[in-house]
Amino acid sequence: MKKITYLIAILMLLSITNSKAQESANASATATVVAPIAISKTTDMNFGNVAVSSLNSGTVVLAPGGTRTTTGDATTPATSGTVSAASFAITGESGYTYAITLPSGAITLEANAGANSMTIGTFTSDPSATGTLTGGAETVNVGATLNLSAAQAAGVYSSTSDLTVTVNYN
Repeated sequence: MKKITYLIAILMLLSITNSKAQESANASATATVVAPIAISKTTDMNFGNVAVSSLNSGTVVLAPGGTRTTTGDATTPATSGTVSAASFAITGESGYTYAITLPSGAITLEANAGANSMTIGTFTSDPSATGTLTGGAETVNVGATLNLSAAQAAGVYSSTSDLTVTVNYN
């Protein structure tokens, strides 16, 4: 019995000395930095010359392509003035997609030292919601709806806050 016990003890010692308590492996780390996405304004939004009746309100819808349509008692006179959708240059990594965020609320326009106001809202863009940077660049055009009250006072109306467009890589 003693011989068996010694034999078991020797076998246990041999197995302990041959076993390894830990193992190691190595990995490397890499990162690729891409060109940052950037946006810059190229053209301000301008609804041009508009009019509205003294009885009823109306709207002027400026499409991202720069065309105008009217609703209600709003009109666009033959002498249109300068009409342009807002335009932004987007640059970044070629082939990457990005999301476009437009203002979610109305922007106030004021005239006559703040005595008169109206709003623009319902912003739309082309491309809509997302775009792809072809050759590392793209143009985003933004339109909106101008809300005119009945008998809106004449004057040059300017925004009291910026029309902010944000882009982010997807």
